Amino acid sequence: MSSIGFIGLGIMGGPMAGHLVAAGHQVTGYNRSPAAVEKLVAAGGSGAASVAEAVRDADIVITMLPQDEQVVEVFTEVLEHAKPGALYIDFSTVTPKTSEWTAAEGAKRGLRVLDAPVSGGEAGAVNAVLSIMVGGSEADFEAAKPVFFAVGKTYELVGPNGAGQVVKAANQLIVGGTYALIAEAIVLMESLGADAAKGLDVLAGGLAGSRILELKRKSMLERDFRPGFRIDLHHKDMGILLETARHAEASIPMGALTAQLIAAARAMGHGSLDHSALLLVAETLSGRETPNEAAS
Repeated sequence: MSSIGFIGLGIMGGPMAGHLVAAGHQVTGYNRSPAAVEKLVAAGGSGAASVAEAVRDADIVITMLPQDEQVVEVFTEVLEHAKPGALYIDFSTVTPKTSEWTAAEGAKRGLRVLDAPVSGGEAGAVNAVLSIMVGGSEADFEAAKPVFFAVGKTYELVGPNGAGQVVKAANQLIVGGTYALIAEAIVLMESLGADAAKGLDVLAGGLAGSRILELKRKSMLERDFRPGFRIDLHHKDMGILLETARHAEASIPMGALTAQLIAAARAMGHGSLDHSALLLVAETLSGRETPNEAAS
């Protein structure tokens, strides 16, 4: 079992740190919100008052942070205080260039670095069934497997440093596009008097089936958009996707359209809702009210 410094104990990081404690690791956590640290302590972990304190004696340093800026800020402190030879795993979703930077800077200080963004949302974190896309070396990936096993269900080394972020961008492209298409299918069926619930049941059992249809069709039909993964965060991720595609000179017209639909959802004030709220955009574009709005 390893000593782990875990930075970022939010909606995703908190449950993940708890699973590592349950797996027998010694986890010391830091978060700007003291309540999140207290929750980890209650689960059997330890709390730190700073990044430096959390990482100083750790064999493994983990971050789960919202954006590139926070990763750069925290990793700068990690470089100063982590011991040589420590393994750094960044579960955050950031640009590939940020992950490449952490790897290059880490190597100068004797740190081993992996980018390991995750998919599965809050439910995946809570239930330890995340999919993990890892960029880095084979040896470091093998060393990190006990961590991945504790928090995820699927984990693969997909290439060198930065490759994990590229695959995560592709994941967000598929997820966003799928939500947009399901939203349009619901609007189409409801507009023409078909039983949308039964229709989605049939679609879920055929070639159109997907994990999203399996898990989210009922809540979408009920217009239950309590966030598992917020529109605001998906908007951020689509920005990463577009920047990555531009750098690669790869044409992604469907990705660009999906990014615009997610941006529209945010502009309409739906940023705090689940990304399945793309249904609200589809309804607005068709000039239709949601059932809840019609009843009010």
